Amino acid sequence: MNQTNASPTLDALFQRIMARNRDAIALIDPSNKPRITGQPQMRLTYEQADRAISALASHFIEAGLPTHSVIAVQLPNTVEFMLTVLAAHRAGLVVALFPLLWRQAELVSALNRTSARAIVTTSKIDGVIYADLAMNAAAEAFSIRHVCGFGSDLPEGMASLDQAIARPSNTVRSIVQDGRKAAIISFDVTSEGFRAVPRTHLSVIAGGLALSLESDVSQGAVVMSAFAPSSFAGLASSLAIWLLTGGTLSLHHPFEADVLEQQMNEHRCDTLIAPAQLALRLDEYDLAARLPSLRNVIGLWRAPEQVAASAPWTARHASMTDAYLFGEAGLFGARRTADDGAPALVKPGMQGLPRDLPGSSISGEILLTPKGTLGLRGPMVAVAAYAPPPPPSDSLIPQPPRDYVDTEYVARLDRATDAISITAPPSGVMAVGGYRFLASDLQEWGRRLGQGGGRTWVRWWARVPRFCRSVTGAPWSWRRRSCRVARACERLDERHPVTA
Repeated sequence: MNQTNASPTLDALFQRIMARNRDAIALIDPSNKPRITGQPQMRLTYEQADRAISALASHFIEAGLPTHSVIAVQLPNTVEFMLTVLAAHRAGLVVALFPLLWRQAELVSALNRTSARAIVTTSKIDGVIYADLAMNAAAEAFSIRHVCGFGSDLPEGMASLDQAIARPSNTVRSIVQDGRKAAIISFDVTSEGFRAVPRTHLSVIAGGLALSLESDVSQGAVVMSAFAPSSFAGLASSLAIWLLTGGTLSLHHPFEADVLEQQMNEHRCDTLIAPAQLALRLDEYDLAARLPSLRNVIGLWRAPEQVAASAPWTARHASMTDAYLFGEAGLFGARRTADDGAPALVKPGMQGLPRDLPGSSISGEILLTPKGTLGLRGPMVAVAAYAPPPPPSDSLIPQPPRDYVDTEYVARLDRATDAISITAPPSGVMAVGGYRFLASDLQEWGRRLGQGGGRTWVRWWARVPRFCRSVTGAPWSWRRRSCRVARACERLDERHPVTA
């Protein structure tokens, strides 16, 4: 039983929509899901999704997971991911978002850091056996008490969530729906190292509002999400926008261009959420003729320093909104309104929604720090997670409290336009395929390759299929994966040969 509260949660938003539109289509799986996970494609109404969410929540409760405990989720961009997140919240749990490319060592580190009680995964993704990876990580994490997954051929000791949905239980517990409580934990890498970033329901909702209002996504929109949801930006741009607009969320596990175009035309999607480079690439090939139903595009930039130099947006039937992502610290959107399709100028100060409408609601504040870096302040920003380290014990002068997050992106104020210009990423941190690493770690891994190891890696990486490279994009992660992953890539290479 859920008790109402003035501040909404993500699950409360879902239940409000379900009460009004039970028979409306809520979630649509990727059309190539059978190839990705070996499971059938699902297409659920709000009522069907609500039953599945309740069944999964009952399973978590019966597994003995206490309220406010952490449950780790490592799933692809499919319906199961959205159902699991909402089910965990309905059971009073906090969701830790685990990227698909994490190795066992990274999984164990994050599980121990968050004291997670359970792991949710799937049997396989693109030929890689994720169920075994989760079981091995659980064996090394003292706090884990329950491991469950979707799909067939699950290892012994892993509970089947497909069976939990097929045989639902009525087990419930009283939960206070309070948006100020923790909802998710994501993970970031800064110059000070690896850190967990918890966020409340209101923080995630604020991130979704910042994108949906700036891009003017209509109520009841059919949204296509082609961005991995295993981060704050991924969740805010997919789950949160879907719940705020009350429409349909169609999912695409990145990335197959022909499949994406087929899905969007089949479902008549009017909003596309995708990496900005992909969106600009689609714009080069007569977007109006190929995707006639498209009206809004939200392009997410993991490297926001590249926005100013990006190509202009030429499509006139669909608007383009640049979403600046600063790791897990926060984000903001800027819709392109200039006639030449150039990126919008972003000025420091309070940011309205939308920004070009006087008197609009404030989503947050952008500022320049004394160090010449960009800072964020607002409801979506997890200030406590990025608090500076305490001063030395012999210091007699206490540091003043800080109510903003320093993103560590180097920025300056353009004198001609008074707009902020982001010039460089954080020092000491390198981004590879959307994942951030400490530069010192990459140098150490490169040293361990030894003489001639670089040439060996280049030959091995050339054998990985192109579509797999676009998904992973992080050769160092794959270089450190087990031999099982290498064999999986070889099987993919047989289906998708690449000349090198």
